[in-house]
Order: sequence, then C-alpha cells, then structure tokens
Amino acid sequence: MIILETEKLEYSYPDGTKAIDDVSIQIPAGEKVSFVGKNGSGKSTLFLLLNGTLKPKKGKVLLGGKEISYSSSGLLDLRKRVGIVFQNSDDQIIAPTVYQDIAFGPVNLNYKKEEIDRIVSKMLDYFGLQSLKDKPPHHLSGGQKKRVAIAGVLAMDPDVIILDEPLSNLDPVGADEILDILNELNHSGKTIIISTHDVDLAYKWSDRVFLMSGGKLIDEGSPKEVFSNEAQVRNASLKNPVILDFYHELEKRWLATGGQQPKDIPELVQLLHKIDLMRVSVGPNTRVGECVNLGVLYGDYSKDGLYEAVNSRVLCKNDDGTAVVELNRRVLNPGNICVYNMDSFDKNEYEQIVAEYKINFIGAMGKKSKERAEEEGIPVVCNSGVIDKSILNALTGNRCLILTSQGMVEHTSKRIRDYIKKSGIRLSFHPIGKSAAEIDENAKKREENPEKLSVEENKLKVSTYDHGIEDEETRG
Repeated sequence: MIILETEKLEYSYPDGTKAIDDVSIQIPAGEKVSFVGKNGSGKSTLFLLLNGTLKPKKGKVLLGGKEISYSSSGLLDLRKRVGIVFQNSDDQIIAPTVYQDIAFGPVNLNYKKEEIDRIVSKMLDYFGLQSLKDKPPHHLSGGQKKRVAIAGVLAMDPDVIILDEPLSNLDPVGADEILDILNELNHSGKTIIISTHDVDLAYKWSDRVFLMSGGKLIDEGSPKEVFSNEAQVRNASLKNPVILDFYHELEKRWLATGGQQPKDIPELVQLLHKIDLMRVSVGPNTRVGECVNLGVLYGDYSKDGLYEAVNSRVLCKNDDGTAVVELNRRVLNPGNICVYNMDSFDKNEYEQIVAEYKINFIGAMGKKSKERAEEEGIPVVCNSGVIDKSILNALTGNRCLILTSQGMVEHTSKRIRDYIKKSGIRLSFHPIGKSAAEIDENAKKREENPEKLSVEENKLKVSTYDHGIEDEETRG
C-alpha cells in the first residue's frame, strides 16, 4: 500500500530559484525511507511540501491515495497523520516546559485534559523524560531536545513521521538511541522518512533510498541498488558508503569473495577469504597439494574461538617432517546470543539467565533499557551497534545478552536469524522470557506467511505509544 506520494511536484522560492523540479515519488506504508543528497539538494523543501507547510507551484501530494487539501481542516488532519521533526530542535520546541511542549499537539486537537495527561505521561516514560518534564527545554542537551521533539510529534499518533537530518549534532551514543527509537516506531507500523547526507546511515538503515540533486530525483531503489550505481552517487556529490569502499579494496586484492554488497560488518566478515597458514608435523608420505585434517584447534592455535580445521591444503613440505598448510577453519562451537525484554524485567529471572547461559557480554538497546540496566547495576559493556557487536562476539565463542524493549524484540530477532541463515553458522539464539519468545515465534510465522498476522501478535504489538485516542469521548 502506498501511503504517501507526489506527482510531478514543483516548487520555487520567492526569488524564482527552483527548489523542487518534477519530483514524483511513491512511499509504501511501513518502510524506513531515506532521502539522500548534499546540502541544498531539495530534501528539506520536499519535506515541507509533504506535510503541507509549503504548497507546490505545480503537481500534487497524495496521502493514502487522496490529494491533500490546503484548507484549515485539511491541513489539521494532514499534520496529525504526517508529523515532521525539524533538523534544529530549537525551531520546533516552543513551550516553557517539556511537559507543555509534548502536550501542544493533543491540546490543539481538543483532547480532554485527562487524555492529554495520559498521552504525555506515556511519551515522557517512553522517551525517558519523566525527570525532565518540568524543566525549560532550552536547558536540555541536544539529544534530549531531539527526544522531546519526536515525543511531541508522536503524541498526535501520526501514520508517517518525517525527520530532517535526525542525527545531526548528536554524539555517537545519542545518535544510536535515536536510531533505536526510529526502529522501534517502524516495527510498530509507523512509516519513517529521514533526510540525510550520511550515506553510511542511509545504506545500512533504509529499506528504500531516494537520491536527490539540484531539486531533482535522480535515482531510487533499495540501498544496494542505489549505491551500486557509483556514477550516479558521484553526480549527487556524495561518496560511496565506507563499508563498500573497504570491501572493494579487499575484493581487488583477492581477500574477499567478489560480486557482493555487504551491508554491515558481520556480512563483510563472512565474505573475507580466510588465508590462514600453520606449520604442522605430517606423515612421510604426505605430498604438496594434498589435504590434511588437523582436528580441533584451540588455545594458542585458535585465539578467536574453537575451530575445526578440515581439508587443510599442504603448500610446502620441509625435510624435518613438517609442512606449511593453508587452514580451512570451520566454527565448531560458536557462542550464543540471548535477547531479553526489559519491559518485563525480573531480577531473579535475569540472574538465572546470566548463570544458565554463562553470559559474559551484555549490550543494551534503547534509552529505557539502558536506564533500567543502570538502575539495576547490570554491567553493560556495549550500548551502540549492539546487534552487530553481539554477533561478532558470539562468533568468537562469547555468550551474549541483548537487553531491549518489547517493541525491538522482533527487529533484533530477525536481524540475528537472517545472519544465521545467510552465513550458515549455527549460532545459538534464545529469545528469553514469555513475551520475547511469543513475539519471536509470531515473527517467524509471519515470515513464513506474510499475509497472515496472528491475533496474539497484534496483542503483543500494542506498545507504549498506542494512545487509543480515536474515541470520540476523549475529545472536548
């Protein structure tokens, strides 16, 4: 289903400069979409056209297949369904306190005070802002302001959330927290649209990429499709994602399997040619070119984990009865990854998990999970890039635990299962706790039959930001 689209859209600034030139796009519901281009390419102007802040000179914007209306009532409905978060949060946060700013949208939608209090309380809790609710927003950090701005938009329960350069001016941890929020919102059914000139972010995060230059749309497709066209990327005055440049250099040197497009570090690791030499003792009849099996390698012979060396080829043989062999290693006993839903945290259950699975690496995803882990004294060693780092640690025999919220269990489980399927490495994977196990099981069923969503899954996907605000009795 196409939720948002434009047809031959054009817009010019008052001085006559054309900002948007014949742009036609279609955005499917429920996707993560990036508009990528250098500064001045038209991304921000297009976003203001999509939510009705600007009116096009030519063409039209359609929401759910219907052309948007620029009447007062039409724009009110549009901005309830299509929320926008500006690049500079100070341009958006206008109320004297955090609470009042988040309440601004529901107040203007004429909700009753009790409903406004309920919605704002949920937003404060979900975004980890309860302790800041009475503070003036200009006293907050950049990351806190960004969360307030997103909370204010989400308080109106839009179908589509548009964010202009959402990670600008954030430190790595703050940026990772915002991405966790966007991923969780997307998995609750929201369509997330961002603008960025960060090609690494767009390549790794997006389901769909639109490439813009000079107010025109010059390419679109999946991240792999768009960024495989290096000439078009250069035309947009952008660079290739770093991971692709690094992979191509390895490919040129025969250090990686050719013709691929790794999207993240675990995928890249799987493509590396494992050139691994060892000097070993061999029998007198062993000849160069033969294959020998060396059994299990561990300790000094395999510092990264437990491997079995099978079909290792003899490259040269020495007079002293030794030979240099090229090892062909196979992961014998990879580690495991557990995923735990922190929304239903139980200290006894957590301690039992750590003991039973012999956990020695803990990562936390999302603001609430990180704060709860800190409150409980949990020794978190990773709070950014948690899924990738857990996979890489499990490959070297570590036993990993990912702490996350209910809304992110499915996303986390799918990423790990996809890696296991593509790599063929049988990492041990365990969604822990009743709700996590149910969400994971329903996710697997949906992958097998995407047209059918179970009643149980729909119940489980009711999240902290599901307001239930459509009841007419809640309106003033």
